[in-house]
Amino acid sequence: MQKKYSEMSMAELQTEIGELKVKAQKAEQQGMINEFAVHERKMLMAQAYLLDADAFNAGERYAFKDDPDDYFDIDYMNGVFAWGHRKNADQQEAVPISVFGKQLPKK
Repeated sequence: MQKKYSEMSMAELQTEIGELKVKAQKAEQQGMINEFAVHERKMLMAQAYLLDADAFNAGERYAFKDDPDDYFDIDYMNGVFAWGHRKNADQQEAVPISVFGKQLPKK
């Protein structure tokens, strides 16, 4: 059985990310969109464990890497997940910290 990401060393996480990247590329080339999405999501999770979760705090706002026009306001942190709200969203959700781009000033 494979280790949890939280139990892996930095080197193990980087190896896992490399393997997932290869799997995602193969799935994309074969037109297996669902499998590609699964590998992409797993990569985001593994990447989150490479980051310092203590660098993210409640009350901060971050742009998303894949959509800099959208942002996320952090209500609280739980491990490598930020709980909060997207721009113009009422429902609270959790996202891995690896999806964040730059920190934005809160208005």
